[in-house]
Amino acid sequence: MDARPPYFFSPGWPLLYEDNHLLALYKPSGLLVQGDRTGDTSLIDLAKIWIKRRYSKPGDVFLAMVHRLDRPVAGVILFCRTSKAAARISDQFREKTVKKQYLAVVEGAMEETEGRLVHYIERTQTATSRIVSENTVAAREARLFYRVLDTDGARSLVSIDLETGRHHQIRAQLSHAGFPVMGDLRYGASAPMDKKQIALFAQRLMVHHPVSGELLQFQCPLPKGWPWPGLVDEIIAPVWHWSELASGVEPGQE
Repeated sequence: MDARPPYFFSPGWPLLYEDNHLLALYKPSGLLVQGDRTGDTSLIDLAKIWIKRRYSKPGDVFLAMVHRLDRPVAGVILFCRTSKAAARISDQFREKTVKKQYLAVVEGAMEETEGRLVHYIERTQTATSRIVSENTVAAREARLFYRVLDTDGARSLVSIDLETGRHHQIRAQLSHAGFPVMGDLRYGASAPMDKKQIALFAQRLMVHHPVSGELLQFQCPLPKGWPWPGLVDEIIAPVWHWSELASGVEPGQE
């Protein structure tokens, strides 16, 4: 029996969850969550096209973004299909009841097996974030808990529970601690990865359903090419980078 999950637009692109209120998808690295001034294709636009085609919906499709992932980061993204769902899920993010878990490969051997990083962070005019003093005007507290799962001496495999959702938080905090995410040149990595992706993966997202209240867990398998041996299930692994999917998926086409 084929163990692959249902496809979103093409093989290698799993649909993680769908009902009348929510749509959970895999976002490949290199794809925007929402359109910006570049005019490049975005996941939310593709999702609207998919819903319109799948359900033969007339007119515009409503789909709300309640969180985002950085462009070079892959993993789970959740959209809301109704305004009520969007308001209730947004409340959960604001009240910090949403659980967000990431996996990263960082440069360097982390000596502590686990710990909490607490910094103050501010966004710069160059679209990066930096660690600053608590007394800085724009400073906002950033907290995460990490656990080292494995190390090979030169790199470490790290699980991260994100406690706050600041811009580029994980990337900035790990870099400040001396362990930049592999491939993340913007935050001090020593070398790029093949397609400019970074080894940071939004692996799991947990929310309460906006109508039933049921605790939902959306989880995505690691992508092909993930830089840690033995972790990738090739049968169900999605494609890591958008460029490997984009040739067959153009806006307005399926």
